[in-house]
Amino acid sequence: MTQVVFLLVPQLHLLDLAGPAQVFSTAADYGYGYRVRYVAEQEDVPTAQGLALRAATEWPELTPDDLLVVPGWRAPTLQANGALTRATLDRLTAHHAAGGTVASICAGADALGRAGLLDGRRCTTHHEEQDELARCYPRATVVRDVLYVVDDRVVSSAGIASGIDLALHLLAVRHGPAAAAKVARNMVVYARRNGDEQQASALLRHRTHLSDAVHRVQDLIDTKFTATLGLADLAAASGVSERTLTRRFSAATGLTPLRYQQELRLERAGHLIAGGSTVEAAARAVGFQDARMLRRLRARA
Repeated sequence: MTQVVFLLVPQLHLLDLAGPAQVFSTAADYGYGYRVRYVAEQEDVPTAQGLALRAATEWPELTPDDLLVVPGWRAPTLQANGALTRATLDRLTAHHAAGGTVASICAGADALGRAGLLDGRRCTTHHEEQDELARCYPRATVVRDVLYVVDDRVVSSAGIASGIDLALHLLAVRHGPAAAAKVARNMVVYARRNGDEQQASALLRHRTHLSDAVHRVQDLIDTKFTATLGLADLAAASGVSERTLTRRFSAATGLTPLRYQQELRLERAGHLIAGGSTVEAAARAVGFQDARMLRRLRARA
């Protein structure tokens, strides 16, 4: 069971917290083994939107598999609010030193900076606070115009809703892009990509649509991409005719179902070859009868 511990700071933004918390709680509903917890330096935590929250003041025992997340807060400047004691900041540093991951949303990057976790690392924050973050922590490299940045288990995201993108990325890293796509679909959000470090997976790249019929077909292809899948079987799974499925699939993804399956095979074969597999062995592992089609697709790509 992986714990996702949110450190709540007074005047925090609700969406900074609720977005990523929803991602991990939805993942838990799907059986991925997450427990979401909330800690603060005081039990009652006021939010920027006027709703008071209650959190535990005693920290759970953490392991390197656990994740610490600091949502952002509202303040005229980064350091005008979000005051945390040295003991709390030391917990962030200690968790990272023990092999754990520490993340921030929006102004939460300031807490990571105070803890010394941004020194010598790339990071980001809300576009209105990037200049101040760079001034406060000159040893950090503030990356602009991206959704999130990952540097040595220190993960920072831009403003507000980008916390969802950060959480989906972490879910994809731990459980694969299909898990992230499944959670994103449940939340009715796009599985967006980072503008700086693009998530090249075809599973995420072609999930930025809201067609339920096409998602059902993609779910089937994702799990059986090494098998021979007839258009009639795919249409039956989607609940529409073959002609309608082809039209909707193309409109939603820019590909035919066959081409989508080929992209999944090509991507998986590339991973196998990078790991030392021969082209012939990789081709057979992903469902091709021999390496000719794989070589042809790789040359086209």
